[in-house]
Amino acid sequence: MGLTRNAVGIGAIDSGLIIRKQSEDDRVIALAGNPNVGKSTVFNSLTGMNQHTGNWPGKTVTNAQGYCKSRRNQYVMVDIPGTYSLFAHSTEEEVARNFICFGDPDAVVVVCDATCLERNLNLVLQTIEISPNVVVCVNLMDEAKRKHISIDLKQISRLLGVPVVGTIARKRSTLDSLLTAIDGVVENTRSTAPTLVTYPREIEDAISTIAPVIDELVSGRISSRWLSLRLLDSDESLVNEISAYFGESFLHDERLQKTIEKVRTTLLEHGVSSDKLKDMIVSSIVKKAQSICECSVTYASSAYNKRDRQIDSFLTSKWTGYPVMLILLCLIFYLTITVANYPSELIAKGLAWIQDRLSELFVALGSPQWLHDVVVLGIYHVLAWVVSVMLPPMAIFFPMFTLLEDVGYLPRIAYNLDKPFRMCNACGKQALTMCMGFGCNAAGIVGCRIIDSPREKLLAILTNNFVPCNGRFPTLIAIISMFFVGTACGFFPSLLSAVILTCVIVLGIAMTFFSTKLLSSTILKGVPSSFTLELPPYRKPQIGKVIVRSLLDRTLFVLARAVAVAAPAGLIIWIAANVSVGDASILSHCADFFDPFARLMGLDGVILIAFVLGLPANEIVVPIIIMAYMAQGSLLELDSIAQMRDLFIANGWTWVTAVCTMLFSLMHWPCTTALLTIKNETGSIKWTAVAFLLPTLFGILSCMLVSGMARLFGIG
Repeated sequence: MGLTRNAVGIGAIDSGLIIRKQSEDDRVIALAGNPNVGKSTVFNSLTGMNQHTGNWPGKTVTNAQGYCKSRRNQYVMVDIPGTYSLFAHSTEEEVARNFICFGDPDAVVVVCDATCLERNLNLVLQTIEISPNVVVCVNLMDEAKRKHISIDLKQISRLLGVPVVGTIARKRSTLDSLLTAIDGVVENTRSTAPTLVTYPREIEDAISTIAPVIDELVSGRISSRWLSLRLLDSDESLVNEISAYFGESFLHDERLQKTIEKVRTTLLEHGVSSDKLKDMIVSSIVKKAQSICECSVTYASSAYNKRDRQIDSFLTSKWTGYPVMLILLCLIFYLTITVANYPSELIAKGLAWIQDRLSELFVALGSPQWLHDVVVLGIYHVLAWVVSVMLPPMAIFFPMFTLLEDVGYLPRIAYNLDKPFRMCNACGKQALTMCMGFGCNAAGIVGCRIIDSPREKLLAILTNNFVPCNGRFPTLIAIISMFFVGTACGFFPSLLSAVILTCVIVLGIAMTFFSTKLLSSTILKGVPSSFTLELPPYRKPQIGKVIVRSLLDRTLFVLARAVAVAAPAGLIIWIAANVSVGDASILSHCADFFDPFARLMGLDGVILIAFVLGLPANEIVVPIIIMAYMAQGSLLELDSIAQMRDLFIANGWTWVTAVCTMLFSLMHWPCTTALLTIKNETGSIKWTAVAFLLPTLFGILSCMLVSGMARLFGIG
């Protein structure tokens, strides 16, 4: 397991967790719960750590830990992944189960959603079977009140035999009673024992036969009742964990093996097969949870969630769900296009002012001209361009994306796209990672961790690049404005640009489906796995927190990675544009070399070499094209779209060139940041190469098809 509770170090992920204590007296508390119950919000409120709380299942895929104090104790709070059950069927569930079972926490706090308590109590009952030191935190009491749901917390506590506390996690003051309850549990001041689920007679007889043998072997280190059921269940992943925890000799104990075989034979004689055993266990837990809620939860009206259902009937309908998604996508792009221009211009002017000061500094220091040009006109100018072009769109796109997540709409998108992805033999969660790719493909690739199946995770990683990141938006928007909308400003040109851009995005999504189906039918064959997708209640977004977290967690993180690869790119671009071989620069020679092949694609050598040099950051493709056409030695930006259009037309551009350039921008190799992320996530050069070649081949073929059709019909 590699689990150490007294070590000093940074917490690792999954079951190999290192608990970092501030003192030897710290108590370790596991924070468990279903996804979307506010578990991470409880964690943040208690510890003061500002961990982002996502609004879809599986968002918390690693353990996080922080510290808090009650009046009597100091605690290490461990936020384990959200899980619906301890009968693990996914990576997240295995991580949660392993820490509760084998991490030896002093207590487990199970966070529940007050608006759907019955379903959440299934996890509570399973946890109580493992450990008697359980506290039930019924969160979202304000949501329950709004829906006119009355909950008798004292009655639930009596029926469960463990402390039950109601909270509103966003209000820190409501968590004081939770800390008091935790104090009581870890200090063992309770007078009642937890209530265990009673199973059918055949199962209870089996438990009573196996449990005494286990008690002799483990000496009370773990619940013999729970372990008896799990050994009968024969969960392979759990068996491996048990071997790691107790040692291989435990499972190889002759008496234990004979007892288990005897019990299984007896169960079969009573018609209880392995599958039926699982059904009987789950059914007993569900019935127990149901009976508890019947005695303690009262609904003022059967239509307590009527509003959410009405909204869902509209947002997830096969007739209205997809149009709404497209309209929202178009709206986000419209706002991004319209609003980003102004801060981008301000940032560009500010960075240009700094560039002038740097030039003055180099002159004052008497530096050679070549050093000034390399550092200022090469490295710094490319960095400044990337920052001014990337930062404003990301600072607008990511908060809007996060707002949709916080409100609860993203799980609806996954629900709508689940069927198309399943038709491609992929997982519906890929819809979420695809959406993240709109902001940054590297972020979308990292997000693929929420997909449990290795095959389906790889499918999502390899095809994420077909949706354009915000680094490709400037190229697409500039070409749309120059050749398809016009250079006039105002509402309608911006709206038309957003509509055309949305159509391009839809093509990218279609290519995602097509390439996913192609891969899943060839080199990544397999049957799509099932997954539990909960549609959480719609919630009022925390706008301030959304803006801060989206800027810190996503925008600045992605920008930092782009800047890291843009700096060496600036040096390479400057060398290519300023070092001559014969009577032409290296850039010109490369453009001439690529030109014959580029013409087959409807491009020219300058456009293709710009994409090659734009490998570190897609934002610099258009500036490189301008620089090459004007034979300048550094990146350039013309004063207006109209001037850019005139320059491109003067160098042979037509609408066919514009379309092919857009197609290749949509479908070509991932940027350096994305490729490095793919290598880190897959650990494979082979799959990184596939991720590079797959969109590139589609892009080349698409461009050749369009340009070939144009030549065939004599248009363009």
